[in-house]
Amino acid sequence: MSGRLVRISGPVAVAEGLDGVRLYDMVRVGEQRLLGEVIRLEGDEAVVQVYEETTGLRVGARVENTGQPLQAELGPGLLGNIFDGVQRPLTTLAKQGHFLQRGAEAPALDRERRWHFRASVRQGDPVSAGDELGTVQETQALLHRILVPPGVQGTVTDVREGEVQVDDPVVRVDDHAIRMLQSWPVRQRRPVAHRLDATEPFITGQRVIDTLYPLARGGSVTIPGGFGTGKTVEEQALARWADADVIVYIGCGERGNEMAEVLEQLPALVDPRSGASLMERTILIANTSNMPVAAREASIYTGITLAEYYRDQGYDVLLLADSTSRWGEALREVSSRLEEMPAEEGYPAYLPSRLAEFYERAGAVRCAGRPERRGSVSIVGAVSPPGGDFSEPMTQYSLRLAGTFWALDTTLARRRHFPAIHWNRSYSLYRLGDWFRRTIHEDWEEQRMWAQRVLVEEEELQRVVQLLGPDALAPEERVLFQVGRMIREDFLQQSAFDEEDAYCPPAKQYWMLRVIRHANAVLAERQPEQLPEEFLAIGRMREWPAAKAEQCARSLMEALG
Repeated sequence: MSGRLVRISGPVAVAEGLDGVRLYDMVRVGEQRLLGEVIRLEGDEAVVQVYEETTGLRVGARVENTGQPLQAELGPGLLGNIFDGVQRPLTTLAKQGHFLQRGAEAPALDRERRWHFRASVRQGDPVSAGDELGTVQETQALLHRILVPPGVQGTVTDVREGEVQVDDPVVRVDDHAIRMLQSWPVRQRRPVAHRLDATEPFITGQRVIDTLYPLARGGSVTIPGGFGTGKTVEEQALARWADADVIVYIGCGERGNEMAEVLEQLPALVDPRSGASLMERTILIANTSNMPVAAREASIYTGITLAEYYRDQGYDVLLLADSTSRWGEALREVSSRLEEMPAEEGYPAYLPSRLAEFYERAGAVRCAGRPERRGSVSIVGAVSPPGGDFSEPMTQYSLRLAGTFWALDTTLARRRHFPAIHWNRSYSLYRLGDWFRRTIHEDWEEQRMWAQRVLVEEEELQRVVQLLGPDALAPEERVLFQVGRMIREDFLQQSAFDEEDAYCPPAKQYWMLRVIRHANAVLAERQPEQLPEEFLAIGRMREWPAAKAEQCARSLMEALG
C-alpha cells in the first residue's frame, strides 16, 4: 500500500493515503526509497521519522508501506561486524565509497558465506520454542547456538548438516522450515522462561567498581561525566576485561572523530581470553553526530535486540551505550519537529518512559527451551551532561532507573587519577555481600564498609588541612589522613596500560585492602611522624601478580608487624 508526502520538516515527514498502516510500520520514502518509521497516526495522516537525510524530498513523493516493523537480522556472522543504527553493514557499504549513499541497502548478514552446521536433534524429536537445534562455530571465541524461534513447536521431520548458508533451511519442524537466519522486531522484548534475581556480581577487574560499587550480573549502570573524564577509556577497559562472553558497543551519536577512534582501537585490542582480536566477540553499532538524528533511537533498540539474542543462547552480554545523552537530544529534536509540548529543558515528556524501556531490558534470565541455560544482559549507559552538570534531565532520569551510579569527576581526571570514579558520589543498590563472603572471604563486606568510612572521613579532614594545614590535625586524625591517601593512591587508582594492574581479580583486591587495613592498625598503635620503610611497599601492591597476591600480602603484613 502506498501514499504520498504532504509535509516535510527535517527528519519528520507526513504522509497520507497509507491505508492499513500501523504504528511503527516501516515505510520507504521517495524515489531513493529512504527508510522511515511511522511514529504517530492522526486521522488519515501518518507521521514518519526518516532514518536518512531528507534533503531533496518533495511534497507528493511516493511513500510505500512495507507492513513490517523495524526488525534486526539474527544469526551467525554478527560478531566482528560493524553496523549503522538500522543494522546496515558498514564494511559492505564502504565498498560503494567513503560516504554512505542515501537509500543504500545491504543485508546485515552475508548471504554467500557458508557455515558448518552441527545438528543437536534428530528426526522424530519433539521441540518447542528456545530448544537448541544445532551449533555453528561463529568465531574462535564463541559457539553460536541455533534455537527454535519463538512461537514454533512440533516434531523434527528433517535435519540438514554440513556447509550451509544463513538462509538455507537446516531443520524442518512439521510445516516450519527453520533457517539459521531469523528476524525480530527491535522494539519488542525477546521471551524468556524466568527472570532471575540479581545475586551475583558482574566482575570487571576494576577495584573501585568491584570492591566499592559493584554491578550485578544482568544489572544496569549509568556513568555520567564531563568531557575528558575517561568514559570511553573506561568502557574499553570494561569491554576487554569484564566477565562477559559477548560485547555490544553502541556509539549513539558520538562525534565522528571519537567514533573513528573507537573503530580503530577496539579491533586492535587483544582478547585476554583467547589471545585473538577482541572483535571476535564484539558487535559495533556506529552512529555519529552527523548522521540523521532519528537513527540514534533505532541504534539503541537494535543493539539491545542483538544483546538479547546472544543472551538467549546462554551467554553473558555486556552492552555499552556511548552516550545516551545523544539519544535524548535526538528525541528532543524529533519532538520539537512534531510541535509537542516540551518538558524540562526541552526534552519530551515521555523521555523517562523511553529510558525505562531500554534499561528494563537488562537482566539475568533462565532462557526458554532445552537444554537449560542461563544468560544475562548487563547495560552500561554513559551520559555526557553539558559542563558536567549532573542535575540535567538525562543524568537524573538515568540514575533513577539504573541500579548503579559511577560518577566520573573532572577534578580527579585533571589530577590524572583514573578511573575517575568519585568514591563519595557513586553508589550501588545491588546487595552482593553474600556472594563475596561465600566466594572470596567472609569479612569482605566488613572491609568494604571500613574503606568507605575512611574515605568519607578523610575527605572531611582534607578540608581542614586546606584551611589550617596538617599541623592542625590530632595524631589519630593524621593516621586516618595517611590511610585515606593509601586507599586513594594505592588501591583506587588503576592503570589500564599496565600489564599487571589493568585487571585485578577480586581475591587480589581483597588482600590489597587487607594490607592497608593492617597498616592502619599498625599506624594507630605507633602513631609515627614518618612512615616506616615497610609502608613504601604498599604502593607496589598493584604490581603484584594476581596468583601470588595472598602470599605477598601475608609477607608484607608480617613485615609490618
